[in-house]
Amino acid sequence: MKAIAAALIALSLAVPPAAAQEVTEPGSGVRFAVKRADLSLLGVGLRTRTWFKVKVYAIALYVADSALSGPLAVHKGALGSPAFYKDLIWGDFAKEVHLKFTRDVDQGTIQDAMREALAGADKARIDTFVGYFPEIKAGQECVIRWVPGGTLETVMAGKTKPPIADRDFVAAVFAVWLGEKAIQEDIKKGLVSRAPALIK
Repeated sequence: MKAIAAALIALSLAVPPAAAQEVTEPGSGVRFAVKRADLSLLGVGLRTRTWFKVKVYAIALYVADSALSGPLAVHKGALGSPAFYKDLIWGDFAKEVHLKFTRDVDQGTIQDAMREALAGADKARIDTFVGYFPEIKAGQECVIRWVPGGTLETVMAGKTKPPIADRDFVAAVFAVWLGEKAIQEDIKKGLVSRAPALIK
């Protein structure tokens, strides 16, 4: 009996608890927690640029558990459908993307990239949001949140920025990665890769 107990203890020590609580983005090695309060990790991706596939940031999408069991559950069996992505973008529930940068990016470059990705959205809102992006150093993180009611909250490299209360604009921001014209198709797919396991 003691031998069995000792073996179980040894096994528990051999497998760190955090290992089961994180997901690693394979292209970058960046790790993301599978849970953040009452939000669950829906998937991860890797932003690359140019023909040389330069790695810029790993990205993770978190969605409210209540949405996974509620409004998004109607898409079970069709989790890659346009309707699913539309409800994921426009649904008025808590969700957030985390961008963990794998390289230094100067302020002008990242602002130009976001401005291009948001082309067609309200210009004044774009100017405000894009202005939030600072010069980024490798290892820093940016968090972009949809707060129920249609408000955008952002934390850029640890600094909280003023909220933007505009549902259409918040949807445009999330559509950068999840929309019909997403900036990178493999990111769009990767950000919902855990959906089959979470939406039952």
